[in-house]
Amino acid sequence: METHSVSKLLMVLLTAFLVSSELIHCSVTYDRKAILINGQRRILISGSIHYPRSTPDMWEDLILKAKDGGLDVIDTYVFWNVHEPSPGNYNFEGRYDLVQFIKTVQKVGLYAHLRIGPYVCAEWNFGGFPVWLKYVPGISFRTDNGPFKAAMQGFTQKIVQMMKNEKLFQSQGGPIILSQIENEYGPESRALGSAGRAYINWAAKMALGLGTGVPWVMCKEDDAPDPVINACNGFYCDDFSPNKPYKPSMWTESWSGWFTEFGGPIHQRPVQDLAFAVARFIQKGGSYVNYYMYHGGTNFGRSAGGPFITTSYDYDAPIDEYGLIRQPKYDHLKELHRAIKQCEYALVSADPTVTSLGTYQQAHVFSSGPEKCAAFLANYHSKSAATVMFNNRHYDLPPWSISVLPDCRTAVFNTANVRVQTSQIQMLPTSSKLFSWETYEEDLSSLADGSRAITAVGLLEQLNVTKDSSDYLWYITSVDISPSESFLRGAQRPTISVQSAGHAVHVFVNGQFSGSAFGTREQRSCTFNGPVNLHAGTNKIVLLSVAVGLPNVEWSYQIGLKGEAMNLVSPNGFSSVDWVRGSLVAQGQQNLKWHKAYFNAPEGNEPLGLDLGSMGKGQVWINGQSIGRYWMAYAKGDCNSCAYSGTFRPGNCQLGCGQPTQRWYHVPRSWLKPTKNLLVIFEELSGDPWKVSLVKRTVHTPTVTEHDSKN
Repeated sequence: METHSVSKLLMVLLTAFLVSSELIHCSVTYDRKAILINGQRRILISGSIHYPRSTPDMWEDLILKAKDGGLDVIDTYVFWNVHEPSPGNYNFEGRYDLVQFIKTVQKVGLYAHLRIGPYVCAEWNFGGFPVWLKYVPGISFRTDNGPFKAAMQGFTQKIVQMMKNEKLFQSQGGPIILSQIENEYGPESRALGSAGRAYINWAAKMALGLGTGVPWVMCKEDDAPDPVINACNGFYCDDFSPNKPYKPSMWTESWSGWFTEFGGPIHQRPVQDLAFAVARFIQKGGSYVNYYMYHGGTNFGRSAGGPFITTSYDYDAPIDEYGLIRQPKYDHLKELHRAIKQCEYALVSADPTVTSLGTYQQAHVFSSGPEKCAAFLANYHSKSAATVMFNNRHYDLPPWSISVLPDCRTAVFNTANVRVQTSQIQMLPTSSKLFSWETYEEDLSSLADGSRAITAVGLLEQLNVTKDSSDYLWYITSVDISPSESFLRGAQRPTISVQSAGHAVHVFVNGQFSGSAFGTREQRSCTFNGPVNLHAGTNKIVLLSVAVGLPNVEWSYQIGLKGEAMNLVSPNGFSSVDWVRGSLVAQGQQNLKWHKAYFNAPEGNEPLGLDLGSMGKGQVWINGQSIGRYWMAYAKGDCNSCAYSGTFRPGNCQLGCGQPTQRWYHVPRSWLKPTKNLLVIFEELSGDPWKVSLVKRTVHTPTVTEHDSKN
């Protein structure tokens, strides 16, 4: 009995050891058909979720929804500028806790693709590069340049070592099955010639030398050196082929929608077309698809790049900015993923046989034996439906659609047949009211008088002065006017002309606001022309600008706002000035005002937002954390029609023309206290803060029965 027990115990321990060994010694490789995980070819469906664009308390819910939507992999960029804000000083806290994000992916049971870059683009400030990098002596970005390569290698090594220390690569038993070096470098490589080629070869060699045990990827880089896999980005990738016949066909960015710019409309991509694009890629032998984005999230703080990129990075993704499911996109793609997975064995075991079924119709058949057959029946005509004969059966194909037949007989899914109704989104009032409004006027009188001022002969470029520490830079100069000037005796007033290379400029003369000029998403520079009131003697001209190009004279500069310097956005800093109660605010300057109020957290668990429709342009903070930039710029575009069929481009399906591009701004519940939350708004123009309100976002998707009963 004792011997039997010992034998049984040894068997249990041996089994546990074998299981443990299998978990720890995992492998990720590839062949011409697919990524292989532990020797098994896989069709992998992935989705991009960027950890800084949501909050840690949202991560698990987002990833669980992604898993329920049929995803295998979570894809994220790594954002260098937030992790190394100054050389050698690192930040991996809160929304920047990359390790915790990857561990959450692992906890939910999905794989991860870590796109280190470290250039990311992503409509992110400075493309993800820290601004200090620009001032490294002798540096030239993304080319065969020693200072840049040293900095890039240092950060890449830092990230890889962090992942290794936590055993997060699949080769260590972790969830990371792929990593990306560089990003969409193809156009740069062609432009730079031999220097670009030398750089990309170095980047590949450097990455491979880090010993992650998982494959490396380069997207939009046709010359990716072996064994790095080159991959496709775009609205469609069915014409893509890898640069070597022994590499799999990977789609690293299947664009689920498009980004939004202040002054532009909201872009929507019909899910029928998105599903059609994915099915086209799979039927051509593609084995890895990543939705960019699956959850877009929010450009909190000053993280939006572009310029003109909105604070919302919703992207018309299957999970919206607030973390709610967007229908029918979410469920329709979920059904597509289920259908593709039913075909997985045939897809990874055979090459497609293509048969014509008509002028615009084709069958792609994957057959790996009598019991393993899958077919994709396609109708490429954008206007006309078709009935085709396949395997002695008739199949009806809507325009611009593909039917999936996992057994080569039964059509389980068609990309154009949507069986889910559209979500009804509402922004509703909450019970929480804003109270104790107070105002502080930004002080213009002391500009250039204190220690924060810089004086120089000639014009200094904005970024070189601010080092991106603020959106705002004051340009200050003076002009002496002779008492004999004719305009002082009633002649036509002089005008001032300001040419700005940035997105906005506000002009003040002798402390009085003279006007503003704004760039647009089509014409980013702007020019202010307007009459000004000058008097005899010295006149002070002040410009508040993002970037300005003016003739060379002696100028003084001051970085940022006085309210920023005094940290008025913080619960610990707002007491450093004398605020004026809202009811007592005099008719002083209408521009450049700080407003603060308090509110209690509303009950419930619905996502929250701020309705800033009554404001103009500025920034907003809650309890010291920046919600982001706001701007009630009205959308211009073509919002007349939207058809799912035909080649999609961002101009096809637009919403919101004639309305502010972004009226509501996401307020994470995790940033709130139960009571007395501090709201601070800096308004550049003349908005009305007393009409700002806290709202909750609700979503309702009618059932087919509900929908039918209303018709």
